[in-house]
Amino acid sequence: MDWKLELVPVPVSDVERAKRFYSEQLGFAVDHDMSIGDEVRIVQLTPPGSGCSIVIGAGSGVTEGSPGSLQGLQLVVSDIAAARAQLVEHGVAAGPVQHVEDGAMADGPGGAWNSFVYFSDPDGNGWALQERPSRG
Repeated sequence: MDWKLELVPVPVSDVERAKRFYSEQLGFAVDHDMSIGDEVRIVQLTPPGSGCSIVIGAGSGVTEGSPGSLQGLQLVVSDIAAARAQLVEHGVAAGPVQHVEDGAMADGPGGAWNSFVYFSDPDGNGWALQERPSRG
């Protein structure tokens, strides 16, 4: 039996601002943007090539977390330098490429699965990009 992670709720304070960030700056596809009455709005977005989406929204039941409280969300990319350049080009304050060395973060790329770039959404929810080894 497959168990697939499909949806991660991300708490935000301003749905429209977050939607613009994730769709325009990160390039996530807007799968759904719907309102239920005047109080509930649900926006589902999916990173390019991902089988898992995020949901942001306002109103009861969308997410119980405080805006900015979600940390450690991770995206995997094939080229960390190109991904970072794309983020910066789209106005995202992305940190430098780093790797873990002797238990601490060091500047520059590392070996297989050991290159990271960190950034946050407008509310402070923390994301990491991780480079996967080439499959060749």
